Amino acid sequence: MATWRPDPTFYPSPRMAMKAPAETLAYVASFDPTRLVPDAISVVDVDPGSSTYSQMVGTVPMPNAGDELHHFGWNACSSCLCPNAPHPHSERRYLIVPGLRSSRIHILDAKANPREPKIVRVLEPAEVAERSGYTRPHTIHCGPEGIYVAALANAAGDAPGGVFLMDHESFDIRGRWEIDRGPQRLAYDVWWHLGYDTMVTSEWGLPATFENGLDPEVLLGGRYGHKLHFWDLHARRHTQEIDFGAENQLVFELRPAHDPTKAFGFVNSVISLKDLSASIWTWYREGDAWAVRKVIEIPAEAADPEALPPMLKGFAAVPPLVTDIDLSMDDRFLYVSCWGTGDLRQYDVSDPFAPKLTGTVRIGGIVSRASHPKAGKDALNGGPQMVEVSRDGRRVYFTNSLYGAIDEQFYPEGIDGWMVKLDADPAGGIAFDRDFFVAWPKTHRPHQVRLEGGDCSSDSYCYP
Repeated sequence: MATWRPDPTFYPSPRMAMKAPAETLAYVASFDPTRLVPDAISVVDVDPGSSTYSQMVGTVPMPNAGDELHHFGWNACSSCLCPNAPHPHSERRYLIVPGLRSSRIHILDAKANPREPKIVRVLEPAEVAERSGYTRPHTIHCGPEGIYVAALANAAGDAPGGVFLMDHESFDIRGRWEIDRGPQRLAYDVWWHLGYDTMVTSEWGLPATFENGLDPEVLLGGRYGHKLHFWDLHARRHTQEIDFGAENQLVFELRPAHDPTKAFGFVNSVISLKDLSASIWTWYREGDAWAVRKVIEIPAEAADPEALPPMLKGFAAVPPLVTDIDLSMDDRFLYVSCWGTGDLRQYDVSDPFAPKLTGTVRIGGIVSRASHPKAGKDALNGGPQMVEVSRDGRRVYFTNSLYGAIDEQFYPEGIDGWMVKLDADPAGGIAFDRDFFVAWPKTHRPHQVRLEGGDCSSDSYCYP
């Protein structure tokens, strides 16, 4: 008798997910900063045994120009095995790909030919706004009850931003997630602690303050996001706000512990108004409430003003600009992207309150323009930005573009896109894979990376 079996890429625990087969493909959001040519999902061969290793082997152009593809995700993942909202016979089959600028959402079917996913549905901006009450969809997470989408603005492009839910099979928008949002107004990332029935959201800013680049007045005035919000996941109600202080601008990427018994996670603040440093904070349970503690501070580096873009000349320094972080599946190593200086850092966070730096590579950077073994002596620009870690923790991939209008503020000549891979030692330490360097077409720039079968920022688990 035939029986239904869960998708083989679903794992009940992070411990089991670490034993999954190695990925052979990576999907990368590629956008045209001029908004004249359609954006695309690029497919990169990451199988070292393949004749096309470290090459782009597929491209799926979007039907319109000007989307600014940014973050995207799967329709279903290991959270489908959770007992509170089980969907064990769903498939990790579709990529949910929003346009951050256009508010259009694309659904790509990757099952029949993973190297050439097919667009099977497009939700137009008017439908997204009407059904969800939101625009500028940013973060996609497959989770309990369906697909969660964090959006940066309401239907009018203003505050509040928030979260809406999509059906993970029909892709219809069900509607706004929040029942009671409390004081929350700005939005950015969303994730959760399923074992503690808690959702967490972070903050960036409204479209008017970033779609034409970062606004210096808003930045120096401390008016970008600097708070974390905690929610009752089941009741869909705001429970707590933690303010990092206006000095710590742009509280961005949320990386909760994968082990559902652990009530902590990490978040980055991109820049300090005090000294241009960047910081990493740990959130954790303290009694009956949540608390935060700064655990890493990365200083700015002094630089000749002549080597700096206009936005930084007066400071005579390069800020690290920590714009992304990622946590290995065993919750041991935290990877930190310093888009300004060009560093990708690895920290041992076995003790989440006392991280230890265990590895660093440098590539690109506002001043350093460090190269890669496969790029020869060519000076590279951009820097480590969106970072993704394989499920077994042995491979780290990253790209070098942040956001079209912001790229030019820090790299005025425009960014030449690339994607690289690091080999990670299980005991600590990272090094470039000398054979893996993907130069992007001049028409596009790469942003988020998603790995075939899942990765360290795609899935949630209900069992340790």
